[in-house]
Amino acid sequence: MMESRVKKLAVTLMDATTDKDPLVQEQIYNALCYLGDSEPEEILNSCDEYLRQHDKLASPHRVTILKAMEAVLMNNIDYLDKSTAKIVIFLASNEMTKSKEIIYDWQQAASNVLVAAGRRFINKVMEEVLTKFQPGILPHYFIVQTFANLSVSNVFGMVPFLNSILGTMLPMLGMAKQDHMKSVFCYALQHFSESIQEYLANLDKAPDPTVRKDTFSNEIFNAYDVLFNVWLQSREAKLRFAVVKALGPMSHLMPSEKLEEQLPRLVPGILALYKKHVEAFYVTKSLCQILEASVNFGSRTLDTQLDALLSTLHPQICAPVESSVPLSLKNHNEVLRCFTVLACTFPDRLLGFLLPKLESHNERIRVGTLIIMRQIINCAPSQMEIKKPFILSSMKLPLQDNSNKVKRAVVQVISAMAHHGYLEQTGGEVMIEYIVHQCALPPDTQPRKQTPEADDLTSDSVQNISINTLFLISTTVSRMDAVLWPYLLEFVTPIQFTGALTPLCRSLMHLAMKKQEEGENAFLIHYDTHANLPSPCALMARLLIVSSQPYLGDGRGAAALRLLNVLPLNIHPVLVELWNKKIPPLVEHLEANTEKSLSPKEWEDKLLLFLRETLTAISDNTWICQFSTEMCKQLNSYNCFPSEKNFLYKCIGTALGVCSNKDVVQKQLQELLETARYQEEAEREGLASGFGICAINHLDETLAKLEDFVKSDVFKKSVGLFSIFKDRSDNEAEKIKSTLILCYGYVARYAPKELVLSRIEADILRNIFQYFNTRVLGIKVETKDLMLKLCLIRSISMISQAISNSAQSDAFVFSRKAELLAQMLEFIKTEPLDLLRTPIRQRAMISCTYLVLLEPPLNEPDHVELIDTCLSSVLALPPLDVLKERDGHMPDALHKETLYHDTISALKGLLKSILQKDLTPRGLQSMFEHLGPWIRSSKEHERERAVGVSAMLLEFYRDTLNVSTVVPFYNLGLLVALFSPRCSDSLASIRLRAVDCAYYLLCIQLCYEGFAHNYRDETVERLKDLKNGLEDPDFTILFNTCYNIAMVIGKRLPPDQLMSLLLMMFEGLADPDQNCSRAAAVMINAVLKERGGVLLEKVPVIMALIHSKLQEVDEEHLRKAAQQTVYILASQHRTTVVSSLLGSSLPFDSHTCAMWKALAVEPALTSQILELLLDKMNRDVPYKENKSFLLGSTSERIATPLPFAATCALHEIMSAPESGAAVLGLYPHLFVALLLRVSCTVGVQLPKNLQSKERKSASWSQAPRNLEPCSCAVEALRAMLTQGGSDEAVKSVGSVGGWELMKSPERHHDGIALLARAMAKHAGPKLPLIVKNLFPMLNSMYDSQRITTTAFFAELLNSSVVSDLILLESMMDNMTGRQKDPCTLVRMLALRGLGNISSGSPDKVKKHGAQLLASMVNGMDDKDDPDNLVALEAMSSLSKLLEHVEERDIRSMLLHIAIRIRPFFDNENHQLRTSSIVLFGNLTKFSAGNCEDVFFEQILNGLVTLLLHLQDPKPEVIKACKFALRMCGPSMGCEGLCDMFLNHLHEDRSLHYGEFMNDVCKHLMQNYPEMLNRLISTNLFYFKSNWVDIRAAAPMFIGFLVLHGDEEHRKQVDLDQLLSSLKVLLKDPAAVVRMKVAETLGRLVRVV
Repeated sequence: MMESRVKKLAVTLMDATTDKDPLVQEQIYNALCYLGDSEPEEILNSCDEYLRQHDKLASPHRVTILKAMEAVLMNNIDYLDKSTAKIVIFLASNEMTKSKEIIYDWQQAASNVLVAAGRRFINKVMEEVLTKFQPGILPHYFIVQTFANLSVSNVFGMVPFLNSILGTMLPMLGMAKQDHMKSVFCYALQHFSESIQEYLANLDKAPDPTVRKDTFSNEIFNAYDVLFNVWLQSREAKLRFAVVKALGPMSHLMPSEKLEEQLPRLVPGILALYKKHVEAFYVTKSLCQILEASVNFGSRTLDTQLDALLSTLHPQICAPVESSVPLSLKNHNEVLRCFTVLACTFPDRLLGFLLPKLESHNERIRVGTLIIMRQIINCAPSQMEIKKPFILSSMKLPLQDNSNKVKRAVVQVISAMAHHGYLEQTGGEVMIEYIVHQCALPPDTQPRKQTPEADDLTSDSVQNISINTLFLISTTVSRMDAVLWPYLLEFVTPIQFTGALTPLCRSLMHLAMKKQEEGENAFLIHYDTHANLPSPCALMARLLIVSSQPYLGDGRGAAALRLLNVLPLNIHPVLVELWNKKIPPLVEHLEANTEKSLSPKEWEDKLLLFLRETLTAISDNTWICQFSTEMCKQLNSYNCFPSEKNFLYKCIGTALGVCSNKDVVQKQLQELLETARYQEEAEREGLASGFGICAINHLDETLAKLEDFVKSDVFKKSVGLFSIFKDRSDNEAEKIKSTLILCYGYVARYAPKELVLSRIEADILRNIFQYFNTRVLGIKVETKDLMLKLCLIRSISMISQAISNSAQSDAFVFSRKAELLAQMLEFIKTEPLDLLRTPIRQRAMISCTYLVLLEPPLNEPDHVELIDTCLSSVLALPPLDVLKERDGHMPDALHKETLYHDTISALKGLLKSILQKDLTPRGLQSMFEHLGPWIRSSKEHERERAVGVSAMLLEFYRDTLNVSTVVPFYNLGLLVALFSPRCSDSLASIRLRAVDCAYYLLCIQLCYEGFAHNYRDETVERLKDLKNGLEDPDFTILFNTCYNIAMVIGKRLPPDQLMSLLLMMFEGLADPDQNCSRAAAVMINAVLKERGGVLLEKVPVIMALIHSKLQEVDEEHLRKAAQQTVYILASQHRTTVVSSLLGSSLPFDSHTCAMWKALAVEPALTSQILELLLDKMNRDVPYKENKSFLLGSTSERIATPLPFAATCALHEIMSAPESGAAVLGLYPHLFVALLLRVSCTVGVQLPKNLQSKERKSASWSQAPRNLEPCSCAVEALRAMLTQGGSDEAVKSVGSVGGWELMKSPERHHDGIALLARAMAKHAGPKLPLIVKNLFPMLNSMYDSQRITTTAFFAELLNSSVVSDLILLESMMDNMTGRQKDPCTLVRMLALRGLGNISSGSPDKVKKHGAQLLASMVNGMDDKDDPDNLVALEAMSSLSKLLEHVEERDIRSMLLHIAIRIRPFFDNENHQLRTSSIVLFGNLTKFSAGNCEDVFFEQILNGLVTLLLHLQDPKPEVIKACKFALRMCGPSMGCEGLCDMFLNHLHEDRSLHYGEFMNDVCKHLMQNYPEMLNRLISTNLFYFKSNWVDIRAAAPMFIGFLVLHGDEEHRKQVDLDQLLSSLKVLLKDPAAVVRMKVAETLGRLVRVV
């Protein structure tokens, strides 16, 4: 019986192998394997019988079964009985050879079974297979292959058979006619040979240690004869491929004399295969094995084959490795192994072959040869030892090669040489120099060639390889230290090695540190014995100069400084302590910054200070002179490095400044002037800076040298007008003049201030203008050279600064001031107003800034011209984005942007200097007379610049002002009025700066009133806070901010300036900028509010004026004015104003809305108007029913006009923040009226006349107002709550979308519930009156009002506030009464409310438990509930109530409820599933005592359902099942199961369902073994479930139950029924279900 059940399971699975889904097939295979692991012999026998009985079963399905058999054998081979093994071996042998045709997958699977069995039963396998391997009869293909695989899987077991197998096989080789048979023989011979070699290599472990190579040699040679002489000649590539793979291993077993004899034919034969497109890797691998075998016995014949070998192998290394060909790299490495074998035996001939190849014109040949050189240097070091000089000398040509590929190969060869001592030989230094050259390669700039022969290796790649190689050999190859130190220092100073400086410095630093560790003698450099080394001065100069551009070349600055830090002893002995202190902070500064964040000037200053301190510490004048001379020598080296050369000039100036030998100083200065390249801007700048720095200590010598140079022949030849043989062009002459002018400027800047004043006019300016003003025949000619102008301007700036910074500047009268200012203005005037090409105007204004501060003061005409010229030149420029686009391309845009900002800054600096000279109200007025037209300009960019400049000037005025006596600020009103309208400019930046201007003006007023500078007036300081409102483009915020600004100004403005302010403000209403017009209106209204009493009699006139303005232009500031007027009017004529406004057409236009809002200003007035509007809203019916002719009997609801208009008016009034107090006083009445208004307007339509208006408004340019009645009512309710202090409730409802829900006919009650929840939380004290006013509405004639009221009450009962306010009893009675309501939704909401008592008033539930439970049970039994909505609510509410009711109240109903809800567990409605399952979980709390046994039965009835629904498609159902199972756990009497439910069924944690069910079933079967049949039967019901995951879970559940059931109860399982059901399910359309069925079938082995 047992046997038949296992077979039944196995047969069921094997029948299913025909499934087309690969995942299902895999699961069937796994199930068979699982069965096999449990009952290996039984399953193997079943498979055997099945395959024999189903002889016609297609081969793919047989393959699955055979693979399963192989797996069972592999896992259980040690436990199998010999008889079973014999059966399996016999079956596999038959399956493998049944078809004479090759059916690969089938026969391969059978062969694998035999191989798996052969791991233990090798004799049995051989006994069976050898019966089909008879002498003289060609065997089956897979017989031979099986032999081969057996020899690999069981070497020690198989090798003893090989001699006889080979004896039988050899005659068969001649019988094989088909290529596939020949191939399998080759395959077998290959693996036999490899197995024999492995056996011989491990004789100590072998069962027969007497086995020798000779045992097989003759047979192998005989086989070789057939393979090589016959089969290798085949045209079939696959056969040749198989032959060549076999020949290599066979060569090791052939007799030595036979192999020696065959080599003259074998090697050429193998080499010839390369031409026949056989996969090269296997040919090379075989060849390498043959070569190794030949070398091992010391072949003499191989020498004759060497030329052929080399000429065949060499091209393969030269050919590029193709990454797309998988074996290409492997072949490359095998060929290199061949060369290694040859190098060890024939080193001279190999080198003789290779080295001439280095002279080839073919790049690939040169690269390939170098690769081989590297290989033999690394792998044949002993043979190459005496060849080192020869190899080094042969590298001369490769070192000159320009190919990047060759360069890379050379670098790799040099790296190998370094590791093996080559570079210590004569000529090794050349190799090192080559590496350094490659480290200095320039970056690639040319585009890559797209040709087949293109060099695909970049210079950057070669450079990176070289850098890594240099660092590697200098840090890891210790024998290289003596070679590299101090030799590498020779490459530091030559300019051609600049690109290699960083790796050089790093390597040198590492070497120097190692030498320091060896001792001072090893570290100190003997310059006399190293003639080519740079001098200490040259070394220091070079490293310092390249540090000026620290982030170039991969951070050469830090590398150079670190090298300097280890070299002080080799530079100058006194520097050790200083450099150890100064250099590390410099390196840290670089590391703390990036190229973007580092300030170039700050870094240069640090380096120059470091140089100055170094030279001062040395204090050796001779050394310093040598150092400056060395730097001058290096100047020409940096011609292609302008930034470094600029810094070098500064270093020379620093060194000359420290030098005390004046002759040397003058000589060096003369040399600098004569050799400078004046065409280069950086060089001109550097030369001038150097002269200036030198002048710090040598002013007289510097000025003298400049003047002498002008008189020299060099200069005269350069600038002479009529020179026929000019040495330089006219353009260069201008550049020389520019440089000399700049030199004088820098001299004035750096020279000692106490000495320079006397030289400025007599020497410096005289010479400057001599160079600038050219005269031809006595006539002054204006230069057009831009550089000359800029240098003049910069020099004038530096001279002016020098005068200002001098201690005697106050007493110094600068007689040429006016002349210089006129020159600057001339430069500014010549600049175009529509372009910003040059920095002329910016630099000229900077010069003027310094000049105006000097004595004597300017006269009035010059003063006016200076201001107007500069303002026109800058403020009138086009906007920045336009400037970027004009006269230039995008790369120039960034430069123009920087120049633009610099120009604006220069203008501000100049105006500050001018204002500083007259810091009075009159001076301020004068300045703003010039700025006024620009402030009021119609162009935004001009206004923005003007207001920005004004704010800066007023801030400067305030900060600089020093008032000694109280004086009137007579023009305050006019100035404030100038800026106030700009507080609402169209540009936010102007608005903010305008407020700043007003703020500074009021601060200045405080100063003039006698307050201290640091005094802060609270009112004035408010302006700062108000600025935030101006950043927001929203007009409402802008309006309020401007209003507040005006209030501040009105409070602080002196009375005598009020009228001037108002007059200017009214003019501002006509401002072309609408925003500024609005600001003017804001200011006016603020003033009117302050002085409203005097204007009361003119209210009608003002009303008419404002109304007409609103009709002309719809602007916010005019609405503000209208609101002020309407408020005054309404305070006198309340009823008339309301009636007339209600008569306005709907929707209210913006003017009418503004007027409504005005009525919210004063609480008493607002309360009266609100009551008036409530009366009008409630006086009429909310809507009228209209039957549509087209829709037959259906009707639509149309809103009545007066209540609708009153609702809109209420909304407008309560939208105003000022209405809060009035709304608070009428809170309950307003809330109830508007809540009911909302309920009555859901789904209500507009009257026809308003519908057409709404359509028209949608086509207007402005956004249409929403006229939908319900939306209007909701907005009014929101406004009422907000102004009534319940804004938190409004936000709470809005945050969850409650307001939108209220408008939805389907979800209206949900929105009301959200409102009730918010009211309970945020407006509890207001609820009693609201509830009292709402009670009558429960009997309303309108369904909508009853629904709204019930929904509101239902949610209120969810809060404790109802109990706290003593409202519970009455509300509960009213909810109970609603259970008979004709409306289903009302009944459902009433049950929800009763259930909510458990949350709101849990302490009251016990008191009313019986009544509440009865209501819930009645709800579940509601007959008029087709969609189960009432039942759903009853279950949800009952779940909540169960926590608080008395047990006696529930027990009588417990069973009834449990039975009533059970059908809902599998309901299609997921909400019903969720609620019923949650309720079931809650019911378990009451199952103790008398009900325990009865309810336990209910738990068992539902257990399978709950566990299966853990795979429910709805997450909420899964969550409910987890809860119910956790609740059921304690009632099941199984502690392990209870713990599992508690630990694994967390609501928010994912569940590994399979593992969980496995553990659950384990506990179930341990504690309730008798339940096995019942649980399986229940699961069978779910085989027909509509949900795929549950259909998949059910068979898995069964599988785990069977897995863990005890033997006694498993016998009771109706296996036939179960198998029958599983067979049906095995045809399920869902693959996942079929997979689980297969998995379960595997586990059913436990049943049997």
